Amino acid sequence: MNQIAEISSKVTNKPISIKKYNRLLAHKIIAMVPVRAGSTRVPNKNIRKFADTSLLELKLKVLKKVKGITQVVVSTDCETALEIAQKQNVKVQLRNKYYAGSDVTNDQHWLHIAQTTPGNIVFLAQVTSPLLKASSIQNALNIFMNSNTHDSLNSVSAEKKFLWKDMKPINYDINVTPKSQDLPNIVSLNFAITIIKKQTMIKRKNVIGYNPSFVKLDKVESLDIDDLIDFKIAEIMYQERGIEWLMS
Repeated sequence: MNQIAEISSKVTNKPISIKKYNRLLAHKIIAMVPVRAGSTRVPNKNIRKFADTSLLELKLKVLKKVKGITQVVVSTDCETALEIAQKQNVKVQLRNKYYAGSDVTNDQHWLHIAQTTPGNIVFLAQVTSPLLKASSIQNALNIFMNSNTHDSLNSVSAEKKFLWKDMKPINYDINVTPKSQDLPNIVSLNFAITIIKKQTMIKRKNVIGYNPSFVKLDKVESLDIDDLIDFKIAEIMYQERGIEWLMS
C-alpha cells in the first residue's frame, strides 16, 4: 500500500499557486452531490433540520468555498432537495427513480453517477459527512491534481479495533493480545472524500481507481451519518464549532 497522507482539522488551507490553480482549471472537476428522497434509518436525512441548516445546504456552502471545482451538481429525485440546490444557485440533475431506490447496488449507482457527470474528474461529495472542512477538501484536491500516478484519491479512517470474523480474531493473536495502538495499521473507507477520474470510475464501476491514493481524516471530519445517533452527534459538534470553523 502506498503511504497514507494525513489530512486533519489542523491542516491549514495554504494559498494555492497560480500554476497549480491554472492546472485545476485545465480540468473539468465536477462536485457531484447525490441526494435521494427519504431514508430508511433517518427519515428525510438529507433535507431535515440540522441545527440552523440542513445536510444538503451545508454541503453546498462548503463546496462553494473550494477553489478549482468547475461545477457543483445535485443529483436527486427529491423536490425539496431541488429547491435547496436552486436557492444555492447550483445545477440540478433529476435522477432516475431506479438509481435513487434502495434496490440499486453500489456498482450500479457509481456507474450511473459517472456516466451522468459532465467533466472529466468526479468529486463525489456526500452530505452525510457534514463535518468535513473546506480546507481538507482543498488540500485533498491539490494532492490529487499534483499526482501523475494516481487515478483516485479516497479518504480513510484508522481502525485500531480488535476485529473478529467467524469467531476468530483477524488482526491480532489472542494468545499475545497487544495494546490497541499496537494493532496493525488497518484503515476503512469513510467516503467523505472521493476524487476519481471519470473514465476510471466508468471502467471500474467503483470509486476506487486502479492505483488509488489514500488520505486519512481525523475522527471529527470522518464522522459519517448512518443513523439517528450519528445525526445527533454531528449536529451537536457542528453547533459547538460553527460555520466559520467548517469554512476554514
